[in-house]
Amino acid sequence: MIAAPAVDLREGRCVQLVGGRPEEERVALPDPLAQARTWWDMGFGTLHLVDLDAALSLGDNGPLIRDLAGATPATVQAGGGVRDLEAVERMATAGVDRIIIGTRGIREPEWLEDVARRMPGKVMVAADIRDGLVLVKGWTESSGISVLDLLERLNPLPLAGVLCTDVGREGRMAGIDLDTARAVIDGSNHPAWISGGITTMDELRALAQAGAAGAVLGMAIYAGVLPPEQVAEEFGA
Repeated sequence: MIAAPAVDLREGRCVQLVGGRPEEERVALPDPLAQARTWWDMGFGTLHLVDLDAALSLGDNGPLIRDLAGATPATVQAGGGVRDLEAVERMATAGVDRIIIGTRGIREPEWLEDVARRMPGKVMVAADIRDGLVLVKGWTESSGISVLDLLERLNPLPLAGVLCTDVGREGRMAGIDLDTARAVIDGSNHPAWISGGITTMDELRALAQAGAAGAVLGMAIYAGVLPPEQVAEEFGA
């Protein structure tokens, strides 16, 4: 299993939110490029980038994502506001290895299938969940679809993976819902990544044992609750 630090972008900064809520910004670092290089130098071989402004239709950090994708040799997965084929192609041209699609891919399965078949092995689908239901529009609306039903729908597609984030736990450092994580891992034919609330090395090891392909780390690693050097040594490569 791979652990990837999240570099969430808001107004050109690297931030961390609590519960996916913009008003709950707890970390704000002025230089995302420096932070990306720090994670790479520490031993993390994968970086997870999210354009929060684009996800919330408040702006665009596209040029910064291009710079981040080229700042280190790390594998880069990135998303946020990817809602048309042109945005997917821009991400690919920028050097993003795995392009993360959320809202439109969930609401318009035919469009997602078309994109996935045009770019096999390049697209990840983000399923942000609260109480078992998938959220859309930057975590502000419920899609009414259960995460397991969504995974069943995604299984035939040539995806690079799926990412399930427990938004209710994100940024709270209260631990993961391991039962739901296991259900996601078991319910997906694709490499499954888990995010939201991961706080301890034991939780990372439990996810690895359950068969997760990766874990995205946010608040706990920025706050030092998870020791980043130890995480990188065990799960960085």
